[in-house]
Amino acid sequence: MDRAQKEKVVEELGQIFESSGVVVVAHYAGLTVAEMQDLRSRARGAEASVRVAKNRLAKIALEGKPCASVAEYLNGMTVLTYSEDPVAAAKVAEDFAKENKKFEILGGAMGENALDRAGVEAVSKMPSRDELIATIAGMLGAPASNIAGAIGAPASNIASILSTIEEKAA
Repeated sequence: MDRAQKEKVVEELGQIFESSGVVVVAHYAGLTVAEMQDLRSRARGAEASVRVAKNRLAKIALEGKPCASVAEYLNGMTVLTYSEDPVAAAKVAEDFAKENKKFEILGGAMGENALDRAGVEAVSKMPSRDELIATIAGMLGAPASNIAGAIGAPASNIASILSTIEEKAA
């Protein structure tokens, strides 16, 4: 790789580190090509990404970035899983690690917060952005449906009383 290519890779990695909500670093030694493709397809499905990069270039790209604490995990055969959603990449990495013992999560970063192995696991158990939005929308919609039910209830009660009176009269 010549200098221009290295500069381009460092720039791309810098963008990744700056714009990602979470970055997870893991060792992937021993994974087959099919297993890596499976990891990548899972990540795509969760709107996350997987990137293998040279550790030296990644460390250069981390300088001055909010998630610079990730640099301590960059040794050996490492792979980066990242996403804008602060939870998606951690969930993908955790799920994949449970099924593949060769995929060993080292740690990561969520913004400026460094995450160790337990931290990545904790983040993966949090609800995703979409799940939180759905929960909030449900909470906002519940009072409206309760009001509609309360408004409609007296009318149905009156109708049932009238039908009972009509049946008794007949």
